[in-house]
Amino acid sequence: MTTMTRFGALALSAIMLPCLPVFAEPVTGEVAAKLVFPVTEMSAVEMTGKGGLSETDAKTLQLVGAGQPFYGAIAISPDEGIMVEATVAAVNHHSTEAAEAAALKGCEDKRKGKAACAVVALIRPEGWEARTLSLSADATRALGADYKAPGAMAVSPATGMFGMAKGDQAGDTAIKACEEKAKTGDCVLVIQD
Repeated sequence: MTTMTRFGALALSAIMLPCLPVFAEPVTGEVAAKLVFPVTEMSAVEMTGKGGLSETDAKTLQLVGAGQPFYGAIAISPDEGIMVEATVAAVNHHSTEAAEAAALKGCEDKRKGKAACAVVALIRPEGWEARTLSLSADATRALGADYKAPGAMAVSPATGMFGMAKGDQAGDTAIKACEEKAKTGDCVLVIQD
């Protein structure tokens, strides 16, 4: 949902790639609450070993990534180092796969070096394990604070955007709310009561 360049400037990288996860049938709010991970101050960062980072640069990116909302990824241009515009962190997505795609696209759009960009870090919730539903940190917070049955939540797998609604027509309204933010045509219903 959010893309950081030079670890500070935020921009949205809205892309639709076939590698993004496919969401199953919607679950109830009660089931969703059990599937998502709690939002904490620090995220877990897994370094991928790609990009030929020095130990110092790897530690720097790990520290920066730990303070970002899940799900995320950091991509770099290996020829340029990490303190350049092509270093991109895409965060607050609904999966690391979507964040990887956004980070790589943002990096490639800004890369000046010859070598292709590489994802060097993945940002996930503490204690992460694969589950049938994953939501961005912002969507997870909204689920816990604002979701009421009857209701629905729709997400954009490509952008990390989401929409929620209450009432009998919540499903259609949540998809419309998601699409107004995402503008990608990919919003799907993931929670419905």
